[in-house]
Amino acid sequence: MSHAKNKIDWCLKKAIKESGEGGKHRGLVKIKEDKEKAGKHLVKAMHNLSAIEYFNAGGFSDWSMSAVFYCVYHCFLAIASKFGYESQNQECTIALIKYLKEESKIELDDEFIKILEVDEKERHETSIIEKREFYTYGTTISAKKEEIQKSIQLCKDCLDQTKAIVFR
Repeated sequence: MSHAKNKIDWCLKKAIKESGEGGKHRGLVKIKEDKEKAGKHLVKAMHNLSAIEYFNAGGFSDWSMSAVFYCVYHCFLAIASKFGYESQNQECTIALIKYLKEESKIELDDEFIKILEVDEKERHETSIIEKREFYTYGTTISAKKEEIQKSIQLCKDCLDQTKAIVFR
């Protein structure tokens, strides 16, 4: 069994346990496939794409990196909804996307998965997690123009691939 499949199983059990304890789950729940909700996540992803440009134009390009993260993440949530999952956990969402890719149920560039993964051993500047943390918790208040443009293109590419998955 793959690491992604093991993680999904853990996430599903975690959600059942937490829901059974009367709390809000922080895992993964199997639901009915929901293309309408998937569409709403795509709208949110596009909203975040617009926020990247808005923050940049307004002199708040440091906030653009958070919008990049959430643009890609909402694409992942759209895919999860399309395949009948609700996620309340970023690691569970990423594991689900990896598993769907392993099972050839989706075609999505590995680049989008890699930029959202948290790998404490091998953190590097291409990770949007690293960039988001740098700009959110650090003192730098502006991102480079090339970095913003690259991020916008990354989001557009992710959105295009996600739309192809959700609406096929």
